[in-house]
Amino acid sequence: MTEYQPPGDPSGDPPGGLHAAYDAVVLAGGAARRLGGADKPAVRVGGRALLDRVLAACAGARATVVVAGPRPTARPVTWAREDPPGGGPLAALDAGLRHTTADQVVLLSADLPFLHRRTVEALLTSLGSGTADGVLLTDSGGRDQPLVAAYRTAPLRRELTALTDRHGDLTGLPLRRLTAALDLTRFSDPVAAFDCDTWDDIATARARIREHGHVLEEWISAVKDELGIDLDVDTAVLLDLARDAAHGVARPAAPLTTFLVGYAAARAGGDRDAVAEATRKAAALARRWADEDTRPATSPDAPPGDPGAPSGDVAPDATPDTRPDAG
Repeated sequence: MTEYQPPGDPSGDPPGGLHAAYDAVVLAGGAARRLGGADKPAVRVGGRALLDRVLAACAGARATVVVAGPRPTARPVTWAREDPPGGGPLAALDAGLRHTTADQVVLLSADLPFLHRRTVEALLTSLGSGTADGVLLTDSGGRDQPLVAAYRTAPLRRELTALTDRHGDLTGLPLRRLTAALDLTRFSDPVAAFDCDTWDDIATARARIREHGHVLEEWISAVKDELGIDLDVDTAVLLDLARDAAHGVARPAAPLTTFLVGYAAARAGGDRDAVAEATRKAAALARRWADEDTRPATSPDAPPGDPGAPSGDVAPDATPDTRPDAG
C-alpha cells in the first residue's frame, strides 16, 4: 500500500478540482454503544445533525445512499438497509452499493462533524489521478479511516463478492477484510477524519466549531444548509460591506444592507456573480455616503482647500443676500 501526500493542503481546495461523477454511501446504522445507544446520526453539533453535516460534505454526489432506517434529512437521499439490520459495515456497504451506478463511490460514516466538501473533492481528485483502488484518510494517530474514503466501485464489488463466496455471508465481518485486499493510497487529515464515538468527542466537536478561527465558516455553512442554499460567496467582501455600512451610515445599516444585497442578487439570478455585483454597488454607495459626512462641502469646481469657495449645498443659481440685516 502506497503512502500518499496530495499536492497542497488537503484541508484547502482540492488540486485541480476535476474528477468523474461519483455516488456516495453513508453508513448511519451503528449501535452507538459508547454513546449509551443514543441515535448518533441525529446528535447535533453546531445546530445540525451529524448526518446532515456529512450529507452536506457529499452534496456533489450524483446519488447519495444512506444505510439506516429512514429519517428526516436536510437533503434528499436513497435509503437502504442491510439484512439483517445491524450486520456490520461490510453488510451495510454491500446494501448501499446495490443502489449506486457510478464508477467511483465515496464511503463515509455518519459521525464526521468536520468533514467538508473540499476534503471529499480532494479524495476524488486523488483517486482519479492514479491507478489505486481507493484513497482514504488517516487520523491523528496515523490509523486508516476506511469510512472517510473514495473507492473505485468495481474493486469493491469484486471483493465483496469474493468475501461472500468465502464466508457465505457478510454479517459481522470486519471492514479490514475488504480493505486488506485493495490497493489503497492515503493522506493525513486529522480534522476531517475526527469522528464522534463518545460524548467527550461530541463535547470536543461542539467546542471546536465555536473557536475564533472556525466559528464564522461553521455558522455560514449551517445557515446555507438550513436555508437550502448551495452558493459559494466571498464572505470577506460581504463583511467589508457590512463594516462600511455600519461605520459610514449607522450600525443597523449593516444587516439591513446585506439582506437587501441578497434580495437584489436573488432577483438578478442568485449566482455568485449576481451577489458580487450587488455587493459592489452597495459598497460604492456606502463609500459615497460616508464621503459626504467627512469631506468639506465645496463647489465641485473649486480648487482643493479654497476657503472662499461657495458651499456645494448652495443652489447653482442662488445669489447672495445683500440686505443690511442679512446674516
